[in-house]
Amino acid sequence: MSYYQRHLFVCLNQRANGEACCADHDAQAAFDHCKSRVKQLGLAAKGGVRVNKAGCLDRCAGGPVAVVYPEAVWYSWVDQGDLDEIVESHLRDGQVVERLVLPDSVGR
Repeated sequence: MSYYQRHLFVCLNQRANGEACCADHDAQAAFDHCKSRVKQLGLAAKGGVRVNKAGCLDRCAGGPVAVVYPEAVWYSWVDQGDLDEIVESHLRDGQVVERLVLPDSVGR
């Protein structure tokens, strides 16, 4: 068994050259919200969930992006309600939020 059941990696990359990046979509606030929500739900412990900062995940065109492991499910979101749904449905309950899954065709 892994120390954590799931990891959520949230891209916080900032590009100085004007290219699309997740930081342009307030990814830091999303990270902070997810981390707080996971803690509020009592999931932030051994056997639970870890929310991690990530550099570029190379799927900038779909930004903001995050990925949940071990399932390797990629997400994009619009608002805090979407983030709550990812945390509660996927991270807590193990149910992928299909409407927020980033299509495989979206890359950099």
